[in-house]
Amino acid sequence: MSEMSGERLLVVSDEVREALDRGRPVVALESTIIAHGLPRPRNLEVAEELEAVVRAGGAVPATIAVLDGRPHVGLDKEQLTRVACEDGLRKLGHRDLAPAIAAGAGGATTVSATAFLAARAGIRVFATGGLGGVHRQWTRSQDESADLHLLAKVRIAVVCAGVKSVLDVPATLQRLETLGVGVLGFRTTEFPGFYLSGSGEPVDWTAGSAAEVAGVLRAQDALGGPPSALVVANPVPVAEQLDPALHDRVLAEALAACARDGVTGQAVTPFLLDHLVRHTDGASLEANVAAVRGNARLAAEIAGAYAA
Repeated sequence: MSEMSGERLLVVSDEVREALDRGRPVVALESTIIAHGLPRPRNLEVAEELEAVVRAGGAVPATIAVLDGRPHVGLDKEQLTRVACEDGLRKLGHRDLAPAIAAGAGGATTVSATAFLAARAGIRVFATGGLGGVHRQWTRSQDESADLHLLAKVRIAVVCAGVKSVLDVPATLQRLETLGVGVLGFRTTEFPGFYLSGSGEPVDWTAGSAAEVAGVLRAQDALGGPPSALVVANPVPVAEQLDPALHDRVLAEALAACARDGVTGQAVTPFLLDHLVRHTDGASLEANVAAVRGNARLAAEIAGAYAA
């Protein structure tokens, strides 16, 4: 076996490896929210809280990141602190993994990179905040997240609060359908709106318990065929969502500012999200954290039901 083989390249922590070998529940967690999504020192506090939430649910957390050119599945306290505090840590999608590894670079993993590495390690359940998706004005920009196409190629359940509300939600749902990625609403008939409990878009299938979601995963396994993800859409609680009127007003202002300032391409989403944080006095950030917290909790329940 070559030195650069996937088995040797992937660094799986002892705790995660032991849990996988024994068939115990494991939940993958992304690192972009730690390195790029939250301010310091809140980012490290949230990272530790999310791992604690997964443990409280009876599962082993596997936060994923690339450190010194090696993909790590499961971080110790020192590594988690490094992801939260190290300057210059890159944001890595799955297409960036090979260049980062070859360069010996470090980076925080997005949804696509986390899902890819988690699936390679044999993890079946992944918790995140919101997915990327099809951008507004797609017909002009042709801009959509790599998350969608990657999820059409890996067998993993992604527990999320929908897609970021700055995106084109109906077009994203259409793309997921085209790509054959299943979408399951958790105790909801309406697709969540990330900061908001609902987007106004319906979902075709709904599960009422973690055991029901685990049943869908087992049915996927039994069917075989081309691997694809299952999006488990878990709404942020109404009491913790961003005020809908505030959300709509600030998002409209952000879109107008984006057009006025000529912001295009990959710069659009960070611009809109930053505008939301600043013009909601951080309320959008708190809704984001609430969503991720709830998703980590549900993912632990699903992983437990699946392992059982």
